[in-house]
Amino acid sequence: MFYTFIKKILFLFDPETSHSIALNGLRVTHQLGFTKLISSFSSSPIEIMGLHFSNPIGLAAGLDKNGDYIDALASLGFGFIEVGTVTPKPQDGNPPPRLFRLAKEEAIINRLGFNNKGVDYLVERLKQKKFNGILGVNIGKNRDTVIEHASADYIHCFCRVAPFASYITINISSPNTPDLRQLQQSNLLQNLLRALKKEQAAQNKYVPLVVKISPDLSSDELTEMAAIFLSEKIDGIIATNTTLSRDKVESSVHANESGGLSGKPLRTRSTAIIKKLRELLQNKIPIIACGGVFTQQDAQEKFNAGADLIQVYSGFIFKGPGLINQLLMFKK
Repeated sequence: MFYTFIKKILFLFDPETSHSIALNGLRVTHQLGFTKLISSFSSSPIEIMGLHFSNPIGLAAGLDKNGDYIDALASLGFGFIEVGTVTPKPQDGNPPPRLFRLAKEEAIINRLGFNNKGVDYLVERLKQKKFNGILGVNIGKNRDTVIEHASADYIHCFCRVAPFASYITINISSPNTPDLRQLQQSNLLQNLLRALKKEQAAQNKYVPLVVKISPDLSSDELTEMAAIFLSEKIDGIIATNTTLSRDKVESSVHANESGGLSGKPLRTRSTAIIKKLRELLQNKIPIIACGGVFTQQDAQEKFNAGADLIQVYSGFIFKGPGLINQLLMFKK
């Protein structure tokens, strides 16, 4: 009820302004000790990737790109937090407007373009956090890095954040950085993963490597990628990123805006990818579901399809902190 009122106010502003107001408001609320009044904690611990998750409901990357709000967000009851996407050098991303709220469809279109303050800034934030739960870091390449040299960007970010991350997500599926999705092609993908696995082995601690994939993959592409994930011993898969499809939002005034679509319209496609991926991976690699989770039934659908963990983003924006506890009422 309280969030319904807050949302009405936030939705009076453009999405990027609302985003900033909400996160800064949450940080102040946490600093004053009031987040305990709006959060609820349920214990559903689970072991995945050699990590102990207090519960299987996490926050997807994108909400806190620079690690400025980790402690405040964690206080809401998430079982894990993922920050980023972070790149080696700071970059502004694409010019605004670049974020569009589709309120009727409960969806978001973004073409932010990995706007972030750079990996060095993020590392300083990670050093200062108090949260000691599971923290993922989502890494990508800078816009001006040609695809042939992308591995160097990922390796640089991996080495910088590995001492502070519980796991690291390789973002090769955002539609908002030119040519990025080419890294999902088999030869480029295998070379990238091999390079990162080599760096993983050189670290003082084992940091699981997770790959975030697109919902727009064909069956053949997904089959090829799954074989590579198995051969390279990848630790986890996030299914899925945003989609270029405009299915179910064709009548929206924002339907023709470029960028990735997230939210309710992505639910069915994301679930289908998870189900197919579970078959291809033969239960050998954990799957983190992401895409269109707004209700307990949505979460149950993802778990039934083969997900081990769930991340929320758009659902959290539209439903608020109360969504976390609601999603924990699943039955495995």
